[in-house]
Amino acid sequence: MRQFKIVAIITALLLIVCWLGYRFYLAYQPQPMRLQGQIEARQYSVSSKVPGRIGELLVKKGDSVTVGQAIFTINSPELAAKLSQAKAGNEAASALADEALNGARRQAIAAAKDQWLMAKAAAKLFEKTYQRIDNLYQDGVLAEQKRDEVYTEWQAAKYTESTARQLYEMAQEGARKETQRAAQANARMTAGIVAEVEAYVADTQVNSRHSGEISAVLLRPGELAPQGFPVVTLIDMNDAWAVFNVREDRLKRFNKDSEFEAVIPALGEQSITFKVHHVAVMGDFATWRSTDSSQGFDMRTFEVEARPVTPIPGLRAGMSVLASY
Repeated sequence: MRQFKIVAIITALLLIVCWLGYRFYLAYQPQPMRLQGQIEARQYSVSSKVPGRIGELLVKKGDSVTVGQAIFTINSPELAAKLSQAKAGNEAASALADEALNGARRQAIAAAKDQWLMAKAAAKLFEKTYQRIDNLYQDGVLAEQKRDEVYTEWQAAKYTESTARQLYEMAQEGARKETQRAAQANARMTAGIVAEVEAYVADTQVNSRHSGEISAVLLRPGELAPQGFPVVTLIDMNDAWAVFNVREDRLKRFNKDSEFEAVIPALGEQSITFKVHHVAVMGDFATWRSTDSSQGFDMRTFEVEARPVTPIPGLRAGMSVLASY
């Protein structure tokens, strides 16, 4: 009986020693490193190309929007005035172009022809008058001064006829080709101005170019919205990724295109596969960490971005991600 007790005590002591040895063994084994990251997602700012006051705000924080959905409108009386000016200028330029292409009116051509015929008849009359005066001069009845005066009137009548004839021909031909091209180009330029202003007017109703969820509303109806200032921001959780800050001596586990398992506590303990798609060094101000001051060796910190291999229901920006390696 005494021997049995001694064996039992020795056995218990051996078990205790073995257990303590195992615990010491586990204590000195390398512990898996746990890395904590955070979920980020693509954000978009929705703004207007034209300044003005917010007219209607058609969404609110938390709403889901799709591509092409109306977000807000801008009130801009200045744009309406500019559009009226541009249209008026285009109408005037188009009218001038039509006039250059169509030439003078029928009545103007007829009037020019009548002026030419009148000048032609006057030139013939002065020619006959000069011939009579010249005959009288040859007979010695009239002085040479009188003959010269009539001759000058005859020549002036001929020039008047030539001028009237050229004006009549110009009226028939219409504007020069260069004038027509200039008028047409001016009409196209003013049409372009109208199109530009109309494009700005169309931008007073701002639609979403992306699908996502409204994450912030920065301006309210009646407030002034400067050009390009974000009125609302939306977040696309279909384009989400995890961001980790990894010291360079542990970076080999996170090579580009490598995969690893991680857990998102907010969604439970289910293991989720992530794939590394981007690795970049962080700024010096945030990454210097002395590892051996005697040798002066420092570690750099790298930012690792990894996307989930499959979509994760219920994922939200800002959730923690825990990876062990």
